Amino acid sequence: MESIVKQNLLYDFYGELLTKHQRAVYEAVIFHDMSLGEIAQEQGISRQGVHDLVKRCDRTLDGYEQKLHLVSKFQQTRQLVEEIHQLTKEFKKTGDESLIGRIERISRDILEL
Repeated sequence: MESIVKQNLLYDFYGELLTKHQRAVYEAVIFHDMSLGEIAQEQGISRQGVHDLVKRCDRTLDGYEQKLHLVSKFQQTRQLVEEIHQLTKEFKKTGDESLIGRIERISRDILEL
């Protein structure tokens, strides 16, 4: 997974578990593309402190994902829903009843995630 996309997904799922200060610094780096120096000046900490905090947040968010697997399950579900979408489009075109069985199996897989 591309690094920026991964960071965004992890933050979307687990960002609220970070402290307010961690969220402020992490958002400044990831979402507002501020430099470490700008953030350091704004937060009253060193540039190295900002760097360390961002790395610590990355590790923390990765740790949550390794334990909870919410992002992974979300991505699997999204992929399966896309497959269902394609199958329903194909069913509308062809009327092939066998597609219904495939859709049922996929939807059952989603429920088991």
